[in-house]
Amino acid sequence: MCSWHIALAQINPTVGALAENAEQMLRAARTAAACGAQLVAFPELALSGYPPEDLVLKPHFLSDAAAELQRLAAALPPELLVIVGFPEAAAGKIFNSAAVLHGGKRLGAYRKMLLPNYGVFDEKRLFTPGEKPLVLEAAGVRIGLHICEDSWLLNGAPGRRLREAGLDLLINISASPYHHRKLAQREEVMRKMAQSLRAPLACCNLVGGQDELVFDGGSLWLAADGRECARARQFDEDLLCVALAPAGGAKPALNPDQVDVLPWSGPAVAAAGCAWPEPVLAAALDETAEVYAALRLGLRDYVEKNRFREVVIALSGGIDSALVATLAVDALGPARVHGVTMPSRFSTQDTFSDALLLAQNLGIECRTLAIEKLHQTYLEELAVCWPGRAPDTTEENLQARIRGTVVMALSNKFGWLVLTTGNKSELATGYCTLYGDMAGGLAVIKDVPKLLVFELARWRNRQGGAAVIPPSTIDRPPTAELRANQKDSDSLPPYAVLDPILERYVERDWPAEQIILEGYDAATVRRVIKLVDQNEYKRRQGAPGIKITPKAFSRDRRMPITNRYHEHTRA
Repeated sequence: MCSWHIALAQINPTVGALAENAEQMLRAARTAAACGAQLVAFPELALSGYPPEDLVLKPHFLSDAAAELQRLAAALPPELLVIVGFPEAAAGKIFNSAAVLHGGKRLGAYRKMLLPNYGVFDEKRLFTPGEKPLVLEAAGVRIGLHICEDSWLLNGAPGRRLREAGLDLLINISASPYHHRKLAQREEVMRKMAQSLRAPLACCNLVGGQDELVFDGGSLWLAADGRECARARQFDEDLLCVALAPAGGAKPALNPDQVDVLPWSGPAVAAAGCAWPEPVLAAALDETAEVYAALRLGLRDYVEKNRFREVVIALSGGIDSALVATLAVDALGPARVHGVTMPSRFSTQDTFSDALLLAQNLGIECRTLAIEKLHQTYLEELAVCWPGRAPDTTEENLQARIRGTVVMALSNKFGWLVLTTGNKSELATGYCTLYGDMAGGLAVIKDVPKLLVFELARWRNRQGGAAVIPPSTIDRPPTAELRANQKDSDSLPPYAVLDPILERYVERDWPAEQIILEGYDAATVRRVIKLVDQNEYKRRQGAPGIKITPKAFSRDRRMPITNRYHEHTRA
């Protein structure tokens, strides 16, 4: 029996851009056909982009998607069998489906059976689950279809019902969002499914940024025993080309009560002279490189897909703004990135010099707009409101709010997107100012703990040539510079203590007593938990940020603002 040439088209669609996404698929399909492909698979909901959220509740959106799918089917190379993820309206219901296209028309569709409803996922509210797995059958070859979550539950109906189907291949089309260590987790899940089905498995995963989510690609081909045979690049579009050598032989009868069978004529003979590429096993990125790539891609796609031309960043001379500016230049190029440094009387010459040196190293424009006069004017005008009261955080936060006003003025005047610079440790504890340093359009490192900020900065400085981020910026104790001789450690536990407590409380949902049992000071643990709980109202008003941890604020962790369950006072 001859080999089948199969291509996994790892593309970067945009939510709602139906015609653009279809055109992108058409280009990829033509490229695959020119290489000799006979079957091409695209990711989950590639036509609409993922997640389409409440767009699928609009009947006109679904009808437009159906029309675009029909146009795509007619334009595809007629010899190709093409699998496309799309939102399907049928019988008054909405399905997350995979269309099977061939010969200019739609042969059928598989409907996702397991709808995730945890973490960032909200599919049960939007879609109806499918009822049966689908098996494509041609010339004695059987190919099963899964959509993302269908392969994550080993003994769930989508896998269990295919176990005795005599599959030659399972194709899983996915939109599996990134968090650190997700690639290894996803590959282990797919490995177990391949071994369970005793069949090779092809997983075509989405790539690109969508609001707070990043999809890392890493599409995969596994042998029946779970061995990795091919892998696409991470965080980049790719076409993974593989050859399937069907086992042949007698097949067990398929039970129509358990699976739907879609017969088709079989693959066309590959065009003469086509040089089928050798399968590539792209190396997986190490953990720090992976996080940096995710942030860079999420930033780039947020800017590009929302049609911003340029961005602006308040450069303080600190490590957070330095990392954000460096990511922005790596994502967009220096001509599209603007810096502004806004010193006050509490700014030191060291931080001011580092801000200017960073801009020089990155090759970006940097304006200096001192805020001292503005701050003094505020203090004078407001003094009549609180005669006799001693200075406190009110006067400190005014500086941050003045800076927020300045960067938003630049945004309004020039159309620049403001990138905020707060990290996860600060946002978790409320060590940030509403309408001040939180003001902006995208919080690039919102889900990056402070210790990881340092690690990413050091990693970036090791990537060839001279250090981009001034070493003194990394080595200097972190400070907000809103009062004389201020340091973050005046208000927060050391980050080496704070970040592990935050990880256990926020990402693992541990109670205080369990964290304390690991050796952390009880008073410190309860204080940190109190800060997290008290600042939900602040986080709710912040800009969206790129998710890189297993549990990010907003997308994953949705806590009530009005909440009298005080965990720091328990037990």
